[in-house]
Amino acid sequence: MKIIIGIDVGGSTTKIVGYRKDRSLLGVQRVVAKDPVTSVYGALGRFISENRLQLSEVEHIVLTGVGASHFDGDLYGIPTTKAVEFQAIGRGGLELSGKEHALVVSLGTGTAFVEASRSAGSRHIGGSGVGGGTLIGLCGRLAQTSSFDTVLQMAHKGDLHKVDLTIGDISTRDVGNMNADVTAANFGKLADDAAPEDLVAGVVNMVFQTIGMLAVFALRSSETRDVILTGTLTVMPEIRDVFRALEELHPVNFILPENAVFGTAIGAALLYLDKELES
Repeated sequence: MKIIIGIDVGGSTTKIVGYRKDRSLLGVQRVVAKDPVTSVYGALGRFISENRLQLSEVEHIVLTGVGASHFDGDLYGIPTTKAVEFQAIGRGGLELSGKEHALVVSLGTGTAFVEASRSAGSRHIGGSGVGGGTLIGLCGRLAQTSSFDTVLQMAHKGDLHKVDLTIGDISTRDVGNMNADVTAANFGKLADDAAPEDLVAGVVNMVFQTIGMLAVFALRSSETRDVILTGTLTVMPEIRDVFRALEELHPVNFILPENAVFGTAIGAALLYLDKELES
């Protein structure tokens, strides 16, 4: 059994996937680490061990992501190449969603917007510094936690009514197609008794709403209405509610596929399998 491994080396997490030559997915794994070199070797060793593989069974490794620049040459003597991150983002998003053409939004430390097409390839159309780094940075200052897992727990307990100003707070009737629950200003109604959990919930909501609206604007000149969400932040439960609310306001279809966290690593492996790697 020959295996192709795709590794997305991010700013704070490393995602690894394995594909068999018949294009069936062997497994996925995510490792949190600040040092990309340590995280890649650790993730690779763990993936091989947990899937009961021999190094000789790994035919090729494809690295992508911002941390891929830390590596030159082969890993463990296994032929290793690099995939252009934006190509991997687009390819992975289309594979996970089954779409032919879509905007793929990768929510990592920052956020990348990639127009992806099976026939025309992928094109990076822009990005935003608002992303996971923003979330962790603000939560560290406002709620004294820089742990992603702690942020997940706190956001679930927070009350947005103590943080955000809504249409209902400033108007007695709906404004256009916006009802009373729509956010008018993030952190525009910050209560004196707001708890740390409320602040975290507010930061999460602001980050997701900002990314969602940027995606809406990005589609203004596009024929597609599909937006595929991938990347580390897709594990947060709040993402579904925020993007569902945006769908009610705008003619956009947000898609959160299974294994969305591993979209870029999946794309890297498939680019190799499909002989589409660009240097």
